[in-house]
Amino acid sequence: MNQFCYVLLSGVLLAACTHQPVQRVTAQMTAEIPQPESIAQSEQATTDTRVLPHVELTDELLYQFLLTDIASQRGETDAAVKMSADLAKQTRDPRVAMRAVQLAMESGRLDKAIDAIKLWREIEPASAIPERMLSSVLVQAGQFDEARVELKRTLQANPENAGATFIHLYQTLSGQSNRIAALKMMSDLAQSYPRVPEVRWATAQLAQSAGDDALALREVRSAGELRPDWAMAVSLEAALLQKDAPQEGLDRLKNYLGKHPDSREIRVQYARALLDQKQYSLARDEFTRLANDNPDSPDMAFATALISLQMEDYLGAEEQLKQSLIKGKKDQDTVHYYLAQLNEAQKNDVKAIANYRLVTGGEYQFSAQVRVAHLLGKRGESTAAIEQLHQVYAMNNQQQVQLILVESKLLFDDKKLEEAYNVLQQGLNNFPNNSDLLYEAAMIAERFGKPVETEKLLRRLIQIKPNDAQGYNALGYSLLERNERIPEAVALVEKAFQLAPDDAAIMDSVGWGYYRSGKLTESLSYLKRAFASSPDPEIAAHLGEVLWANGDQESAKKIWLDSLKENAGSAQLQTVIKKFIP
Repeated sequence: MNQFCYVLLSGVLLAACTHQPVQRVTAQMTAEIPQPESIAQSEQATTDTRVLPHVELTDELLYQFLLTDIASQRGETDAAVKMSADLAKQTRDPRVAMRAVQLAMESGRLDKAIDAIKLWREIEPASAIPERMLSSVLVQAGQFDEARVELKRTLQANPENAGATFIHLYQTLSGQSNRIAALKMMSDLAQSYPRVPEVRWATAQLAQSAGDDALALREVRSAGELRPDWAMAVSLEAALLQKDAPQEGLDRLKNYLGKHPDSREIRVQYARALLDQKQYSLARDEFTRLANDNPDSPDMAFATALISLQMEDYLGAEEQLKQSLIKGKKDQDTVHYYLAQLNEAQKNDVKAIANYRLVTGGEYQFSAQVRVAHLLGKRGESTAAIEQLHQVYAMNNQQQVQLILVESKLLFDDKKLEEAYNVLQQGLNNFPNNSDLLYEAAMIAERFGKPVETEKLLRRLIQIKPNDAQGYNALGYSLLERNERIPEAVALVEKAFQLAPDDAAIMDSVGWGYYRSGKLTESLSYLKRAFASSPDPEIAAHLGEVLWANGDQESAKKIWLDSLKENAGSAQLQTVIKKFIP
């Protein structure tokens, strides 16, 4: 549950920690730069100072205006774009040209938008709006060379506004798929403005996007030198350091907070960075402070609760989750789901079931319903558990397969092997190539003593997923356990080991295969590695047997008896001990 909880934290904290410094400050700095979607608002703001043409509104002209609007309303975008462009050329009115730009942008016709912006600039040369928009749309259209020319003209005409222009350029370039070309364009333009901090920051952002973290770090540090204690520069620098020097990144944020303790955005970033480094106690302290500073924020209380859950501070987590419920703004289904997770961690299955049943919608509804079935089965109520599963609605094939697997597991745990096997076979009728169903069906067939069916299912699995290490391992181990076709079995488990060299169970199979082949030295090497990686009772049984065969009976006894203390119910350990120690 801990790992699952940690994965969730990343998503929750992203939601909880909105208004990052980059987003907020960038918005402030670019407020005066018109965006393509704000063209309509620009018209009203400039009407009083415009020089407008004297054009008689003839019946024919009015008819064209009406046709344009009707075409736009009906979704006939190509016709609307063409007619609006014709009207702009005919009337030479900047308002009509602006409308032509708007329609072209809304329809995604960037080529037509560029033509309309150029006409608008020609009609209204005193307006800075089309001048600024042109470079932005050229970049969006991928016409970097022409955009570079237009941007140089804009920057030369408004040098005092260079910082905001570069921030806006970064926002435009960041959406480009060719990030190397975007960075080159930014770097070329930036050469003339080395003392503008926003320029260095914007270059750093694009360098990071292009994968050049070294350049990004140099540029953002230059931005910080030009504007000391600039939150945007500190934020980006810390984020870059987080990859290769995480403690240095943490120190950068911590030092900034020492000087600016009320910087909520940097504190949120610091708290999340602590969490990423699994410094849970410190992270919780920071989120607790943020929650105290923002008492109406259910997200902060919820984030703190999840960290407490990760730390196994169940009382603290429960209190904070209940606070999220009391505040009433956090999604109730999500809170109940994690209250149920908390109840499970506390071994209180009754409460867990009650909270899972309160999850009546949202992204966790399916998982909650499946957990109810699992807990009912755990309590020995297998009939109720399966009835619960049959009431669960699966939204896709993946969820349908999950329900089949869970039902089979419930029946298997209830010692109803034939029913469990039949459920899997029925599932394979609908999903014949599903590797999970094939594997589980093969494992039950093995338990049934149906080696032919086991091999058939596993070979089908290997055919579908030729790089599935578990398929090779299961088939090879099945042969080894029956002491049949040993060379083929060893080849299969060796293939599995090539695909998953760190898997302890597969190491065990290889070691067991070498034992069956009479290679005791090689067998011991693999079994010792497997046991060191995972002190599983089955591995202990194998290792002890090989040690005994190699003449080290005392070590074998110790391994068996020590493992039996931790795994008293292991049938395999009990069998091997009786075999060698009557």
